[in-house]
Parts: sequence; C-alpha cells; structure tokens
Amino acid sequence: MKKFFEEFKKFALRGNVIDLAVGVIIGGAFTAIVNGVSNDFIKPLLAWIMGAKPEEILIGEAQWSWGLAASDFVSTIINFVITALVLFLIIKFFNKVSGIGKKPAAPAAPTTKKCPYCLSEIPIEATKCAHCTSELK
Repeated sequence: MKKFFEEFKKFALRGNVIDLAVGVIIGGAFTAIVNGVSNDFIKPLLAWIMGAKPEEILIGEAQWSWGLAASDFVSTIINFVITALVLFLIIKFFNKVSGIGKKPAAPAAPTTKKCPYCLSEIPIEATKCAHCTSELK
C-alpha cells in the first residue's frame, strides 16, 4: 500500500499534471468572465438594438440596468482574482513540499579554465592556448 501512495504522489506532483489542473481551473474561471461580458453587456445591447425597451430587458429575474450589469461583472472579476490567488498559493505550497526531501544538486565540475597569459577561456584539457598559442602546464 505504501508503494501505491508513493507512485500516486510521484504522478500527482509531476509538473505536467499540475499544469493541466491549473489550466482547467483558470479556464473555468475565465469562462465565467466571458459569460459575464456576454450576459451583462452584449445581450442587453443586442436586445436594445433589436427594439426592446430598457424596461423589458431582463437578466434572470431582475430588470437590466447598467449598475446591475457592472456590479455582476465586477463580482465575476473578483471571483477570478480570488481563484487565481488561491491557486497560486496552493501551487507555491506544493512546490515547497515537493522540495523538502531533495538534496541540493552538486555543482558541476568546471569544463574550462583561463589562460594565465591572455586570460581567455579554454578547455580544461588544453595544453596550448588557442588564442595566444602559449604552452600551458
């Protein structure tokens, strides 16, 4: 059973799975913004262009007004920002938790050195500088 949970943890904390989850959640929240623009502004505007009187245009069960439309849209924007903030905090927590047991990577061995004569970078195995042709020890 422990092996099963280890495999699940490894799967769930992979970068592409978390990226997909973030994309789906942000996509859903952004869909609400698009629907808000459509329902709160575009539909009533089209109804007015088609000849409906302002008092005949309804949003749900309430009569449409600029104040109602703007407040609904601002509410949708606030919901999106809160969703994005919570998601950011969750991902930040996952990144911190996933890095707890890992050892820091050892620095890589140098592959170049400086020529003592011309101070240009040369391969570490070089016996002669390619820039100034000096013999190296």
